[in-house]
Amino acid sequence: MGDLPRPASNQWHTLSPERAIALLESSPEGLSPSEAEQRQQIYGPNELQEGATRSPWEILWDQFKNIMLLMLIAVALVSLVLDLREGGFPKDAIAIFAIVLLNGILGYLQESKAEKALAALKNMTSPRVRTIRQGQEQEIDAKALVPGDVVLLEAGVQVPADGRLLSAANLQVREAALTGEAEAVIKQPELLLEEESALGDRLNLVYQGTEVLQGRGTVLVTQTGMTTELGRIATLIQSVESEPTPLQQRMAQLGNVLVTGSLVLVALVVVAGLLRTGDLSLFDELLEVSLSMAVAVVPEGLPAVITVTLALGTQRMVKRHALIRKLPAVETLGSVTTICSDKTGTLTQNKMVVQQVKTVAHQYEATGEGYAPVGNLLENGAAIAPQADPALQALLMACALCNDATLNQSGSIWTLLGDPTEGALLAVAGKGGFDQAKLGQECDRIGEVPFTSERKRMSVVVQAHGDAAWPLAPQVMFTKGSAELVLERCSTSQGEGQPVLLTEAQRRAILAHNDAMASSGLRVLGFAMKPTNVANPNGNLEPEEQNLVWLGLVGMLDAPRPEVRAAVIDCRRAGIRPVMITGDHPLTAKAIAETLGIAQPGDTILTGRELSHLSSEELEQTVPHVSVYARVAPEHKLRIVQALQKQGEFVAMTGDGVNDAPALKQADIGIAMGITGTDVSKEASDMVLLDDNFATIVAATEEGRVVYDNIRRFIKYILGSNIGEVLTIAAAPIMGLGGVPLSPLQILWMNLVTDGVPALALAMEPAEPDVMERPPHNPRESIFARGLGSYMVRVGIVLAVLTIGLMGWAYRYTNAPGYPGDPDTWKTMVFTTLCLAQMGHALAARSDTRLTAQLNPLSNPYIWGAVLLTTGLQVLLLYVPVLAQFFGLHPLSASELTICFGFSALMFAWLEIEKLVIQLSLRRKQPGLPNGSKHVL
Repeated sequence: MGDLPRPASNQWHTLSPERAIALLESSPEGLSPSEAEQRQQIYGPNELQEGATRSPWEILWDQFKNIMLLMLIAVALVSLVLDLREGGFPKDAIAIFAIVLLNGILGYLQESKAEKALAALKNMTSPRVRTIRQGQEQEIDAKALVPGDVVLLEAGVQVPADGRLLSAANLQVREAALTGEAEAVIKQPELLLEEESALGDRLNLVYQGTEVLQGRGTVLVTQTGMTTELGRIATLIQSVESEPTPLQQRMAQLGNVLVTGSLVLVALVVVAGLLRTGDLSLFDELLEVSLSMAVAVVPEGLPAVITVTLALGTQRMVKRHALIRKLPAVETLGSVTTICSDKTGTLTQNKMVVQQVKTVAHQYEATGEGYAPVGNLLENGAAIAPQADPALQALLMACALCNDATLNQSGSIWTLLGDPTEGALLAVAGKGGFDQAKLGQECDRIGEVPFTSERKRMSVVVQAHGDAAWPLAPQVMFTKGSAELVLERCSTSQGEGQPVLLTEAQRRAILAHNDAMASSGLRVLGFAMKPTNVANPNGNLEPEEQNLVWLGLVGMLDAPRPEVRAAVIDCRRAGIRPVMITGDHPLTAKAIAETLGIAQPGDTILTGRELSHLSSEELEQTVPHVSVYARVAPEHKLRIVQALQKQGEFVAMTGDGVNDAPALKQADIGIAMGITGTDVSKEASDMVLLDDNFATIVAATEEGRVVYDNIRRFIKYILGSNIGEVLTIAAAPIMGLGGVPLSPLQILWMNLVTDGVPALALAMEPAEPDVMERPPHNPRESIFARGLGSYMVRVGIVLAVLTIGLMGWAYRYTNAPGYPGDPDTWKTMVFTTLCLAQMGHALAARSDTRLTAQLNPLSNPYIWGAVLLTTGLQVLLLYVPVLAQFFGLHPLSASELTICFGFSALMFAWLEIEKLVIQLSLRRKQPGLPNGSKHVL
């Protein structure tokens, strides 16, 4: 069997069921088993397929391709050969190999989280399905479905493949995962739609992974596997390449610079040593110096410190309701320049609240928040009693009785069971004194005509109890729905007493007011009633929806979250542009955006239809000028993200549906909704909002900036110290001191303990006061940008000069005639001075401009604990015999230890003097500036 002549996957909704069956060479009785088997060979199984992925072993192997780890491996091998040749225990080589292995495992743990978005997609597919094959109903594996199969659907099942409906009986399908729309869709197989119909409007199709809520249906399978809408999303997810985060790029750059610089310095030292001796007599000594320099230049503790810092950042973010799924995203958040946010539930409360009520004669404002029936109805600012206006009284009763939702109270908390729109109507009825439960005791609903997308209205018939104090006729029909359609069925309006004839002028006024309310962003419903006497309430009640009595209009709004406006102001102050992307009407989007400060009056609003007609180049030129996108389908988000990134923006994107997954993965920071989000969107994201709140994104961005500041802070501390170590080691053979001052094992101790522990404490430094008052730093800036590189070199040179000065004196002192100790004690003094000097450096590194005495010591008690701990450990190393022997150290006398402390303190004094100079310079430029008030990192 050749390939079937099928139309494109986006055209099935334009065809009749008969035409679709003919094109697929099928029939209502389904395929024969032999036909199904042949088609299975052509189209393959009905399942999502994974693209090429790295195995765990490949991920682990890739960790050891890091240039710094490669250099350490080479150093360890050379050290092993030297130790074995001399018959010694290769403790240096073992220690280096252990560090290499530890760093490799850390890298593996960060990268080994397999891509789970596709697995979450697969979980949305049904394992078993009921089909008709050759006229016989049977149950088969869903992956055995092929185009042309006929599938039976019923409530509670997942749709197993994309298909054209052949028949349906009250079939309602939840498609929120694909379209983002929470309400169930009523399917209508008899429709023929235009080709450009949006995915959510194709009421004659069903899609794989969606859920049947009510009714039954028969479906002709048109697309399977990777050609379904889910498959298309899976393809998009796999096509989005994961770019290294800014931190990963900076660490790669740092490694290249350090290794290159180290090799150049090693070459200079070896050449200088050989030139000084004129022969190879010192070659072994120069080789040992080179090994020590190579170990000193690599910040072995840095990966661990960064990992712990990011982990601490994730813990702080969880407290602010943001769950970080990928560690590097913590730092990446600090570079965000644009936040693209959904409207419903993120910028708004996802709680409809009635704002205005308009009868023919009066206009009222409603006060109160959420679904609590607490508040007032105001006319001209004054509270009124609904009983004074018969039209308002009847309208509020209609709000409570023409309603399928329920409000529940638990203490002071009111929760909604049902549709948000109907919840808002119950709340406003309660504010007017018409409680749903109390009304339910006075009357019974005896008939109804449900809402449909064609009717756009709902009617109920209620019968009052005989003994109830009922203000209306014994039997009443209440109708609500589209204001225009309800008004068409009205012949009178509720006056002060009896209904009065509805004039054309009044009709025009009602419609004008309806348009005015809609243009201000309100969702508007019209209400009517009719005294009736239905003999058969279970029969067709639609004919009764004529000659209704107009009651009025109710306008409601999904109110903005009160904290979001302040968060938007914080965004703009921090140089971050907020952008709203919503599927709502442009007028609603405009009203909310202007209320929150995201857009200004007169700003351009781009709709999904307009976006679809823009080329990629045109969209790239448009996105810098658009802050609100309305009527946007989820698949448009990917194009918006890509266009912003092409403009150099660093984008955070929110989403909750399956269709959002490609955009979430493409964004620099993908943010899924924790409450309303699907598993697929969460797996594709970097961060999950536990409260679905825009303000949480801003709080997480602030935390990201703090993390990045602290990473720069401890990097300059660690590498400044490492440069000092390298220069000190390099100076020894040039000075002709006859030995290497530091062994690889001692350097590892410094890099892991006396550098690592204070570096972790620096990662706990609190936020600077201006952290959200400066623009985001360029995510593509070098790790050495904004003076960090010059600081490291300057501090490294100062540390080296001080230590080399001590080294020269200590060498002469310990090698002088009559010295009572070991002549190699000078090496222990150099080692101790370097370690202790780094403690002063750690205290000074807390701020570039403020003196340590000007900083609150309690704002970061960890740094003081780290300094005391590492100083104590260093002293233990000297005076505990087992430790001293293992590290090759000699106990120092009290005077020698005092000299080491004295030289070390000079490092701290130098850095504090630098800050005084900076403060004086800043005060000359800005005379009114307080000491150290400017933050420079």
